[in-house]
Amino acid sequence: MAHHFANDIPSRLSMWQSVREYAVPPSMIETATARRAVGDWSGACAVARVDVDLDLRAVRNRHGTDVAARLRADLRRLAPDLLRWHMPRIAPDGRLRPGLTLSLARYGGSGGTPLHLVVRTPPVRADAGQRMSLTLWEGPGSSVPGHHPHPYPDRRHRLDLHRHLWDAGRSGELARRCGADGPPMPPPGRSEGTPRPAPPDLWGRPDDPARPDGPGGDASWAVSRWAAEAELLLRAEGHHPRGAFTVRLGARSHAVLELVAPDDSHAPVFRPPREPLPSQQVAALPVLPEAAARVLPDLELLRAGLITADRLHPLVAAALAKRSPATAAGPAPGPDDPHRVRCRGEVHRIALRDGVLTAVDHDPGELRREELLGALGGPALPCLRAIDAVHRSPEALPAVRERLLHGDVTGALTVVEGLLGPGALLPDGPLRRELESAATRRVDHGLFRSGLVTVHPAARTAGGGNVSDAGHTDPGHRPRLDRRAPHAMLRKRSSRARPRTGLMR
Repeated sequence: MAHHFANDIPSRLSMWQSVREYAVPPSMIETATARRAVGDWSGACAVARVDVDLDLRAVRNRHGTDVAARLRADLRRLAPDLLRWHMPRIAPDGRLRPGLTLSLARYGGSGGTPLHLVVRTPPVRADAGQRMSLTLWEGPGSSVPGHHPHPYPDRRHRLDLHRHLWDAGRSGELARRCGADGPPMPPPGRSEGTPRPAPPDLWGRPDDPARPDGPGGDASWAVSRWAAEAELLLRAEGHHPRGAFTVRLGARSHAVLELVAPDDSHAPVFRPPREPLPSQQVAALPVLPEAAARVLPDLELLRAGLITADRLHPLVAAALAKRSPATAAGPAPGPDDPHRVRCRGEVHRIALRDGVLTAVDHDPGELRREELLGALGGPALPCLRAIDAVHRSPEALPAVRERLLHGDVTGALTVVEGLLGPGALLPDGPLRRELESAATRRVDHGLFRSGLVTVHPAARTAGGGNVSDAGHTDPGHRPRLDRRAPHAMLRKRSSRARPRTGLMR
């Protein structure tokens, strides 16, 4: 039986439910799978809105045939729609985590240079369309795009140790790696305030109620998988399989744990180190990836009964469907029919005729007279008022807004055309503003991709300051920079070799 929440759905699960509904539409999955099946990996990336910024011929000339062959094999196994499905996201709307460089695979290059196949997400100012880019990172000191805020692979968000989250050939490992074969977790209840993590010295006890994944903590932590995943992490980093690692618990908190076992034949367990480690040593310890530290969101949604297996990605559903007893009551209810209006004491219909939303129960001549009367300031016909209201702010606007937020412009226009018709002319209103805003932000993304805008928008305001300083037009005004200001401007501010008046030179 599926778990049900006594109170409201937790905000984390509500966000993931919306992400699974809108972020990766079925049309994208179907088309990308068809192109990948015939070997067109670049076409599959184009369908999944992934820009390819690498040249296999250049990789072969620079790093050798072996590296190029391994890279080509990984690209053919890459399921870009599955990668988008499992990409890290941020609350509250579930957009892709901005400004992220995430490693998918690592290769040995000439001279021991580390090579990473990475996927990058643009910063917030250029995230329209929620596009990603696929490229090769050649290690420290290599040429990286200066306009990307974090061009180096992130230690916490990495998928090179979790190929089942993007490799179509290894997606069957998902159930074992995410712990779906084990006992189900208790349902996450609604707690008062922010749950406090348990002390690290108690996490080794599976029956302790203060564990992060227990009744008194955050159920999204996959504590039962930390030991096995930490062993894989330490081996991949070239360390001894029994050693220390860290887990990020929040913006300002982390746990330092140690992996121990009597010998190699025993399953490892983790515990806090016997003695506190110096801060410099802690900073250099391997970090448990976020994909291993938390429970798979799809597994949480299935066990909570918030989604059905047929609404998951096919590769995910094939791995989890048989292992989760949860089923939802049925498909999500659609919006009510907005095409029936009470007009002059009768119920009239509003339907699509020749691609335009029309009041079909009125004569065309009558409609022209009523439109002219309304233009002269007279009372508008109720059917015409309803059509105008639907054009300005339709009942399907939340669905349109969600699709535009996740970059599904085609899906958003399909919803609009299904409601208003392909020949509709939109007047000024929330719907028109949403579509215009999406188009404008796509231009910003194009400028970011081309490198024409390489600085933060704050640097373009009057005096070079941030938005709060835009009202100052005095060229001698000294701007106030925030943490999002470009690195070059912050370096000028902190440099002792230059006078403070040379900031804007």
